[in-house]
Amino acid sequence: MAYPVSGSEHPPVEDDPLRILQVFERLEVGPVTLSPRKLTAPYRLIGPEGERSIDLIYRYEEDVFEDDLTGQNLAGMVAAQVALNYGLFCRTMVFHGVFDNADRRFIRDMTENTSREIYVKKFLEPNPFLKGPAGQLSIRRLDRYTRSAIEFSEPPATGQRPHWLLWATDRNRHAVLSSGGKDSLLTYGLLNELGNEVYPLFVNESGRHWWTALNAYQHFKTNVPRTGRIWTNSDQVFSWFLRQMPFIRRDFHSVRSDEYPIRLWTVAVFLFGALPLVRRHGIGRILIGDEYDTTVRKSFQGIAHYDGLFDQSRYFDNTLSRYYMRKGWSISQFSILRPLSEILIQKILHERYPDLQAQQISCHAAHKQDDRIRPCGRCEKCRRIVGMLKAIDGDPTVCGYTPQQIDDCLSELEDKGVHQEAPAVQHLLFALRQKNLLRRPGKPGQTTAERSEVLKIRLDPERSPLSGIPMDLRKPLIDIYSRHARGTVARRGRHWTEISARRLPDIDKPYAFEMESPPPGPPGTDGDAGDRTHIWGELTWPEAKRRFTEVDIALLPVGSIEQHGPHLPLDTDAFDADHLARRVAEACSPPRPLILPMISYGVSYEHDEFRGTISIRNDTLSRLVYDIGMAVAGNGINKLVVINGHGGNNPALNHAAQMINRDAKIFVCIDSGETSDVDIYGMIDTPNDVHAGEIETSTALAVRPGLVRMDRIEKYVPEFTSRYLNFTSKRNVSWYAYTQNVSRSGVLGDPSKASAAKGKKIWQIMIAHLVSLVEDLKGMTLDEIHNRKF
Repeated sequence: MAYPVSGSEHPPVEDDPLRILQVFERLEVGPVTLSPRKLTAPYRLIGPEGERSIDLIYRYEEDVFEDDLTGQNLAGMVAAQVALNYGLFCRTMVFHGVFDNADRRFIRDMTENTSREIYVKKFLEPNPFLKGPAGQLSIRRLDRYTRSAIEFSEPPATGQRPHWLLWATDRNRHAVLSSGGKDSLLTYGLLNELGNEVYPLFVNESGRHWWTALNAYQHFKTNVPRTGRIWTNSDQVFSWFLRQMPFIRRDFHSVRSDEYPIRLWTVAVFLFGALPLVRRHGIGRILIGDEYDTTVRKSFQGIAHYDGLFDQSRYFDNTLSRYYMRKGWSISQFSILRPLSEILIQKILHERYPDLQAQQISCHAAHKQDDRIRPCGRCEKCRRIVGMLKAIDGDPTVCGYTPQQIDDCLSELEDKGVHQEAPAVQHLLFALRQKNLLRRPGKPGQTTAERSEVLKIRLDPERSPLSGIPMDLRKPLIDIYSRHARGTVARRGRHWTEISARRLPDIDKPYAFEMESPPPGPPGTDGDAGDRTHIWGELTWPEAKRRFTEVDIALLPVGSIEQHGPHLPLDTDAFDADHLARRVAEACSPPRPLILPMISYGVSYEHDEFRGTISIRNDTLSRLVYDIGMAVAGNGINKLVVINGHGGNNPALNHAAQMINRDAKIFVCIDSGETSDVDIYGMIDTPNDVHAGEIETSTALAVRPGLVRMDRIEKYVPEFTSRYLNFTSKRNVSWYAYTQNVSRSGVLGDPSKASAAKGKKIWQIMIAHLVSLVEDLKGMTLDEIHNRKF
């Protein structure tokens, strides 16, 4: 089936050092075929020798798909993930199906990231699977590593893209991407102990990879009713690609290695496969068990990369959380284990959840024996697990190792080594030597030293900030970890510093991807104790000069000081605009947009008859915003997003935006709720709810409940003679009136229907849409914004 293709990107072909890798003319993925419990997506390689194809399949144990735009879109993204590994090897990749702008950007960005990682990790570093010239590629720094033109097609009958739709999820429901390893077992144990609703989701790869998870799956399937399983033949598809690659050894299946031959975008193949179950059960959080040392940034001869661990890093979690936000999927993704080393994870699992530890299989070549899966006892993972268990006085026989395998693993551990961060290896060898479990003096140059930090909670602002864990889990988890760890340390430059459990950095900083109540404090602070380099007013001038070379977009919150009925504070509009700007910036990818100091005062003459209102004139506000806009443009800002908390400011702000655009020729836009109102009005009960009613009371209850006087609320829902005068009508005309002429309390709506839960959903919608807008603008030049094609 051929669909019209659009949106292609063609890389430069002149002097291309990676052209030797382009062994496929064209890869076509999809369109998917759906049934309620199955998706099938053809993968077709098309070239001079004809067409070769294989079907990628996912099967589920319950109904998860509807064959509509939403179902086709989700299934298309599930099916696309395998292909993201092949951007170096195809001249063109075409994705058939229903994809929106967020999907297209995600596929392009992640393909590029994976292409760079594969180039460094699979071709520039030693790779036993390679043969021929591809194993001797030169080192080249390129602007773009993806060799493929990436194109998308749409069904001709519709040409439609899925509508933005907020999924109905519950953040008390947690999906754990489960594999039978120590990380997912501990993650489940912790969440379950804390009283959460936990869904262990296992992805059943075709072939022997599934054996690693089988013991744990059988245990969970018997004991945990919410256990889910997804079957996929992705392993067969990966092997099919390898057989088509002339630079891969024909006997790749027999090569003993701890690495895959080519692929590095693997976790997402399982993760996206689990999303239909996540949606089916209204799950609000996805947890992947990744520890401290999987978040890495390195450089290989000037080529920045993630050491092949991007899909296990905190950057991956944040990227996926932003993608879910832009889609309206109402999911966050994170790991609760990032402050822990691998050996500390093993220690907590062994000491706290022995029944779960008995299900642990961490082995590259597990085998069946007596209806159980047993580890091979020979691979690097086995050496690592045996070594860690013996170092913490654990018993490796509990998870299937024989005494002979244990002796062999300890014997080979020093000679063959393990894949761990250097401090962890040093401490592991030290601990085993202290217990007289290593029989040899060690290899020349091998460092054996006590590195006590690996048995402590480690808080690093980049790798493991506490703000990467939602607030409701943060303190209970730290309390549990503290019972098994030997203290807590925080990174200070290159050194670890002991800190008190009472003075943890970021302990009260909101989690960027969920709407949470900030701790008490001055308006706008939001408990933001971490990285604040996006706060314009807190930068020094040299810091500001550097930041202006990194980012060209700024957010200007504008509010008002005016009455909000007898129950809400006067600064509601100002606080909300500033709070929204800060939360949007926090949820954006680095480099984050700069946040300008808030303008608290607005055009509020309509409320003058209520005490406490402070109003300024239209020309005052317009001139002030104009001057600010011209000044930020002079500093190099090309895109200014005004976040307006008060509708009465619109005429002044629109005029200022026009004048800034005319005189500075930069992009300026005003958001007074336009990106979100259609979704917000669809979830509330009150018509004409425009001031101090159901919406504003709900949003205040979500973030500042202590300032809402619910005992003083008054309901007033206006009913106008003409429907064209209704404020929330899609056909209303703009008109102006003194509020007191309409409502004596100052309320236009029904605050009695407000709730904190409703407010959190409203905040979530507003943040999601503005993050999507800002992320779009960040990646665009002014020419692209103006849609110049010439």
